[in-house]
Amino acid sequence: MTREQKVSTLIQYLKQENQGYASIPDPIDEGEQRRLLRSLMNVRYPGHASAEYEKLQDELLQEEAEEKGIVTCNDIPVIEQEYPCSEIKNSDRISLWRGDITRLGVDAIVNAANSQLLGCFVPCHGCIDNAIHSAAGIQLRNECAEIMTEQGHEEPIGKAKITKGYNLPAKHVIHTVGPIVGLAVTEKQKEQLKDCYLNCLKLAEKSSLKSIAFCCISTGEFHFPNKLAAEIAVDTVDRFLTKTSIERVIFNVFKEQDFNIYKKLFC
Repeated sequence: MTREQKVSTLIQYLKQENQGYASIPDPIDEGEQRRLLRSLMNVRYPGHASAEYEKLQDELLQEEAEEKGIVTCNDIPVIEQEYPCSEIKNSDRISLWRGDITRLGVDAIVNAANSQLLGCFVPCHGCIDNAIHSAAGIQLRNECAEIMTEQGHEEPIGKAKITKGYNLPAKHVIHTVGPIVGLAVTEKQKEQLKDCYLNCLKLAEKSSLKSIAFCCISTGEFHFPNKLAAEIAVDTVDRFLTKTSIERVIFNVFKEQDFNIYKKLFC
């Protein structure tokens, strides 16, 4: 089965789950077909899917992951090598990498989640929550739903939950909800962001993970100032690494603005 055929078949599976989707036309363009599939995955509520769907979806997502290129810790230098004058104490265990976090083949990547912890339901939204769930597959939302059902309430700010990575190169995803900033950052929000990093690290350590990649928690849709967020992130991680078995922490950035902020902190 070609990739185009896989995408088309998966679209039909998802359309058959909801009668309201019957009127959605099937795009002719291959790119638009893939976009429709992602959209249908994004809006799908948690629930059982057939073994046939999951098998085909997993094949497609793993092929796409291989094509994007999987990046491991061995491919990313530590800041001790890139910024030898850095005052970071654990510069031999911290890295800075700019790129798509769904390419990282590490023990865990961190997802900046919302309080529902079910992923982003906005079709093809540009947030990291959407990107991670789209690359992992519908199983990730299903596992998150199980966690939330058992918990019985929304996820508090600053806590962390761990799931499998499914079709991501990363073995696990650690989900954390950062603070939402209004007109100005409060001291409480600074502590909440610090808690996000600390609790992700503690959970990684408890789960015997050796490598973890952080996104820029709360700096996107949640409007935490980028520079202050990076300062809190670096300070918190560097302090924690002095007393942990975690071997590598990667600060993953996507925007040039964040890349430059972290570089200045390391130089």
